[in-house]
Amino acid sequence: MSWKNVCEMSQVKEDFPFSANIEGKKVGIYLIDGKYYALEDVCPHAYALLSQGFVDDGKVECPLHEAVFDVRTGQCLREPGGRNLQIYPTQVIDNQIQITFIAEE
Repeated sequence: MSWKNVCEMSQVKEDFPFSANIEGKKVGIYLIDGKYYALEDVCPHAYALLSQGFVDDGKVECPLHEAVFDVRTGQCLREPGGRNLQIYPTQVIDNQIQITFIAEE
């Protein structure tokens, strides 16, 4: 399993996720109830960075068309999302948030 550094813990706030480009993939890092989550950052309905959307109660709303996704599971909760989002395992080592792409299907 290969872990990639994404950002420092201080760069992620509950109301302000961190957006990164890791190995050509857009990934959003979220802080929900003290735990870090990583999921695909591009809305599948139309190109928009979900990390720029509204985050509340463990959900993120697309800034363009109001699709809503569960940050913890990637599940599309309100259309027009079109599909669930890919999620990635996270870990914190020495204040660095890391992800791995091992969970891809």
